[in-house]
Amino acid sequence: MPGCQRQPAAVPEPAGAPRIVSLNPCTDAVLAQVTAPGQLLAISHYSHDPSSSSMDADVAARFGDVSDAVEDIVALRPDVVVASSFLPPTTAQALRDLGMRVVLEPIPANLAAAREQVRRLAVLAKNRSAGEALVGRIDAALARAAPPPGSAPIPAVVWESGGIVAGRDTLIAELMRRAGFANAAAARGLSQAQYLPLEQVLADPPRVILTVGSPAAEEDRMLRHPALARVKGMHHAALDRSLIWCGGPTIPRALDRLAQVRRALALLGSGA
Repeated sequence: MPGCQRQPAAVPEPAGAPRIVSLNPCTDAVLAQVTAPGQLLAISHYSHDPSSSSMDADVAARFGDVSDAVEDIVALRPDVVVASSFLPPTTAQALRDLGMRVVLEPIPANLAAAREQVRRLAVLAKNRSAGEALVGRIDAALARAAPPPGSAPIPAVVWESGGIVAGRDTLIAELMRRAGFANAAAARGLSQAQYLPLEQVLADPPRVILTVGSPAAEEDRMLRHPALARVKGMHHAALDRSLIWCGGPTIPRALDRLAQVRRALALLGSGA
């Protein structure tokens, strides 16, 4: 019910800019960066849950949260509702019938799409300069994360809960490449979210396994199997699940983490 939702602070909305509600954690993170104070009325409840958020907790705490129930959204009186392409068509149509503009945003599959999404949402918020500033931070992170010239790509697998992998045509795969890694799952012919058995990892180990999971989760037992620790020459590194799906401000954080892993591996190789 509307009264049960966390309410945003009472801040005057900027003149001439649309009042926006976001229903998706990826668009939450971008809109938090490109809207003016008071313009983003609420973000999805996912962004207040550390297990599903792509935002820092202190940033998410600045905004109220909302469910995807039509009555909860209407209570906030937004001009625009931004959601993922998975928003049920009946919900989208109900919002349109009530006079709201509905913008459906896909998950960006590469850096070009991620930049376009930032710019598109900044234009929507009538804050183009904030969008360009965020794109600038992404480009700066790419420069920071770039491997030394001439260095060979390091075979790596992003291994997620339940043993699934990141495929070739994904944003995280491009970020891996830009940070000096080669997607070993794609080299094995695996597509996005396909299953990589433990036996195959042990028989043909990549140089690096980037594990995405929870130490306490039952479905993640395979990611921490004791046999993995006995594989010589294979490096393990954790990759927070908040870094693998979204674009926008998630990209610099993901690139910084990937570069950190690559540099740690270089230190191990040098014996430092």
